[in-house]
Amino acid sequence: MLKSNLLSRKMTFGTLLKTTVFALALMCSGATARAAQDTAISQATEQVNLLFDELSLFDAKAMTRAIEDLADRYPDRFNRAKVLAELTAHATQLKSVTAMFKQGDPAALPAGQAIVDFKRRILLANPVIDFDQVVAVQRIRPGTEDKPDALCTQVGMTNNWLVNTSIPKGGWDNSIGKLSLDGTFEPMAASTTFMGDLNLHFSADTLLYSSISEDNKTWQIFELNLTNNTTRQVSIGNHNDIDNFDACYLPDGRVIYASTAGFQGVPCIGGKGDIANLHVMNRDGTGIRRLTFDQESNWSPYLMENGRIMYQRWEYTDLSHFWSRTLFSMNPDGTDQKAYYGSNSWWPNTLFYAKPVPGAPHTFTAIVSGHHGVQRAGQLVLFDAAKGRKDADGAVQALPGFGKPVEPIVIDKYYTGQWPKVLHPQPLSETVHLAAVKLNARDKFGIYLIDVFDNLLPLKRSQSHHYLEPIALRKRKTPPVIPDRVDLSAKHAMAFISDIYTGPGLAGVPRGAVKKLRVFKYEFSPRGFGGHAQTGIQSGWDLKVILGTVDVEEDGSAMFRIPSNTPISVQPLDAQGKALAIMRTWMTAMPGEVLSCIGCHESQNEAPPTKTAMASSIPPQTIEPWYGGTRGFSFLREVQPVLDQYCVGCHDGSAKGRPNLADTKSGQFGDHNFMQNKMPKSYFDLQQFVRRPGPEGNLHLLTPLNYHADTSELIQMLTKGHHNVKLDEEAWDRLITWIDLNAPAHGSFSEMSPPASSKTFFARRADLYKEYATALEIESEVIHTPYRKTETFVAPKKAPQPAAAPSLPNWPFQATPGTGETLDLGDGVLLECASIPAGQFVMGSNSESPDEQPMQRVVIDKPFMMGVTEVTLAQYQQFSKDHKNGLYGKPGVVVKYGFSMDKGTYPVIRVSWDQALAFCQWLSKRTGRAVSLPTEAQWEWACRAGTDTVTSFGNTLTDYPAYANLSDPTSDNRRTRYMPTNHWTLAQKNEISADKAHCLNHVGAYTPNALGLKDMHGNVAEWTRSEFRAYPYARTDGRNALVQGRKVVRGGSWNDRPIRSTSSYRLSYPSWQQVYNVGFRIIIE
Repeated sequence: MLKSNLLSRKMTFGTLLKTTVFALALMCSGATARAAQDTAISQATEQVNLLFDELSLFDAKAMTRAIEDLADRYPDRFNRAKVLAELTAHATQLKSVTAMFKQGDPAALPAGQAIVDFKRRILLANPVIDFDQVVAVQRIRPGTEDKPDALCTQVGMTNNWLVNTSIPKGGWDNSIGKLSLDGTFEPMAASTTFMGDLNLHFSADTLLYSSISEDNKTWQIFELNLTNNTTRQVSIGNHNDIDNFDACYLPDGRVIYASTAGFQGVPCIGGKGDIANLHVMNRDGTGIRRLTFDQESNWSPYLMENGRIMYQRWEYTDLSHFWSRTLFSMNPDGTDQKAYYGSNSWWPNTLFYAKPVPGAPHTFTAIVSGHHGVQRAGQLVLFDAAKGRKDADGAVQALPGFGKPVEPIVIDKYYTGQWPKVLHPQPLSETVHLAAVKLNARDKFGIYLIDVFDNLLPLKRSQSHHYLEPIALRKRKTPPVIPDRVDLSAKHAMAFISDIYTGPGLAGVPRGAVKKLRVFKYEFSPRGFGGHAQTGIQSGWDLKVILGTVDVEEDGSAMFRIPSNTPISVQPLDAQGKALAIMRTWMTAMPGEVLSCIGCHESQNEAPPTKTAMASSIPPQTIEPWYGGTRGFSFLREVQPVLDQYCVGCHDGSAKGRPNLADTKSGQFGDHNFMQNKMPKSYFDLQQFVRRPGPEGNLHLLTPLNYHADTSELIQMLTKGHHNVKLDEEAWDRLITWIDLNAPAHGSFSEMSPPASSKTFFARRADLYKEYATALEIESEVIHTPYRKTETFVAPKKAPQPAAAPSLPNWPFQATPGTGETLDLGDGVLLECASIPAGQFVMGSNSESPDEQPMQRVVIDKPFMMGVTEVTLAQYQQFSKDHKNGLYGKPGVVVKYGFSMDKGTYPVIRVSWDQALAFCQWLSKRTGRAVSLPTEAQWEWACRAGTDTVTSFGNTLTDYPAYANLSDPTSDNRRTRYMPTNHWTLAQKNEISADKAHCLNHVGAYTPNALGLKDMHGNVAEWTRSEFRAYPYARTDGRNALVQGRKVVRGGSWNDRPIRSTSSYRLSYPSWQQVYNVGFRIIIE
């Protein structure tokens, strides 16, 4: 930020302006000189304003830092003592010059100019300024002068979610010219149509730019010869419905550029905006080939010194789309496309105009801006990817912003209302940049030198025109030519994963757990149609087209054929075919390419493995089809037959309050019409039992199994023996795959009732795909097997009647609290425990799930202490200081950062059973006490606290708000502006009572049970020591051994209904799984 607002300063020297204007008036007196007098006065006024602005930018501390740096780097060129002495003199004089301005003293003009000249002389003496001219654009749009901060209408900067096709084509006063360092601008080419997106050739004799074709008024790529100022159209532009722009020279003579030939539309605005992906062509416009096949647009391709291309990719496949623009790199032939900076990050929102720093590998600068708000302009930030590639890990500093950390502020309208705003940076070195800078709201963009020491030196400013896109006019070393690795005769590519367990994507997952990979492709929105509410309810922006599965070798490696030129995603599957992680992005291989990954979300800074992978020594696999051919995943076609066979006999719509899984007629449910499509009633009812990330999931890398199918109520219910329904293997697989793919409703766009205009785009898109790409044809819009009800309902066998509950003397009984104790965890952090007596009780339930039967007498033969609450995050961080609970996502379109669950008084979550046990062992060592996890029996005994009712507070499942944090209408507070309160029902919840918490709540916020224990029901579910085994419970059968396995969790959570949070309700997870809603409490034996 500048140290003051220059606008307010201009009002302090009005007297000086009057003096200057009066002097000019005397010089230009006479009736015949009126026009000249007006011009002279206007020019003088502008010069005085600009001079005063330059003086306002004079920062003695910044200049000192720059001089010290220059003297250190170039001691033979800079006399440190002499130059610093000059600086001291000028800095001292600045105060008196400022006073002279305020007093209207004309002597302020030469005195001020001397100070400015000193700054200019020193900063331009930097040897990196080895050029005399800068290529730049001079631009204004006449008639927009009353809109001083309208970057779109006056400057030609489109909204951050759009491309050039949304910029007005005509009505501009703009030219491309040469700017001398003394501020003289010499136009070379001018037009009333837009001219921009400059890219200078390595030889500095030609440049590419975007403008409008005279033939068909489409956006095309042009070349300007800097020797004779002639122009020619480079892109052929023979399609009236395709626009080409934003080009970049390649060292082999070809050109990379952005094109709308993919015929895709921006899904977040219903497909109404064009999407541009990268293509390559010869310099004469022939040989066009598409390189990227992305969901959203690519911007600003730029050639790196190593010969690779840096570019921006916007992607939001099940990711929050306001913040998901990622910097990518690839080879010029489109191979080896991979994230360069910002993957799995909430910040930076955007990285526009990213360019590498010469001579500094991994270092680049870019404009950080928001989604809405400021168009393209924003904060100039220097990055070093070697320091980190996520969030602000690699952010070195903002310019200006010396000595200040870069704050990763996660907000939609990032940098709105802040100054200066910067555009079009061109780094000259790690310390000095050229850029277009706008100092304040009424200023125009000018060309500046800006350095890391906070100096801003204007090279060209005007009150009439903006000056943009500066490029140093000099030759530069041609980067190496990377030979093409594509085989255009091939329709396949190869995917190779050396070790799926490498990287954080599957951290903690034991080797051997991954059995297969599910392979699918994304089908992105066509022009004029799209939106997350079209594909399903909370189910993603795009179609998922399932290809099949491949095997994973014992060492975690896999090699398999994939269709080329296709956005492919994979999911690692366990033995039951459930996804252990969801990728939420894609990879694209060129024809004949071997696309190689080290592991799962590994960092580019990670060294490749040295061992030989098993998959590399056997022939590559062919994808095994999934119950038929390649097709878009449709609920009606893939899931409804399962419901017809196993569910519709009971769930036929005849019973009030019971899901209707028989009604396949489409309808619109809820009252919200934002891009909403019609869905089958059976889909609407069943999706409420499925947990999924939705279209706008957490941008940070999810913990493994975060959305594992076992965390969905549908799978839990069927696993627990729901009315003795027993699915066959295929039925299970179909339900699981539906969940893993984000529970889509539709498998093709044509099934969503798109507008007629969009239907014509399908054929057009297919034609252009064939023209500019070579690939297998995957006809997502062809429905080979439409849904027809052919399955006959097969009623499950009636479950045997459970045995009656045993009768016990003195059961139930009235419990009373005992004397507790407090453990010291260090640093003033305490853990309070309650006394739990010995005794006997009836364990289990006959009114709930079969796995809670038979009810039986269980003896707790010894008293123990138990944590009054679940272990809090603050308590757990005494053991593992870096642990985070993370974010709780919002449904719908996420316009703000998710709900942070990292308050110290919240219960710790996302800790595995192994981690919980390790905490207990640490605490045992610290305190000398026998600290552990409770057995399943100890937990239920303590929870019941002498009661034989459904919960410790009675048999009611509705009147609970004083006792527990459960799933209820308060959960609707998680909804955002596109998710009104009475919109879709996304999850099962109790609709009668409200506990005033929408997700986690502080521990101890509810009424304790009779033994003084709090939150035994709800808030978070809790690990127990016990292995999940069938009843009858026996403590001596080894189920309570401290060994890994599938462990019981109890108590329910904020995301569970009361019926799933009773004293006896059981669920289970692997001991290594970090479950999103599971924590723990300790016992002392």
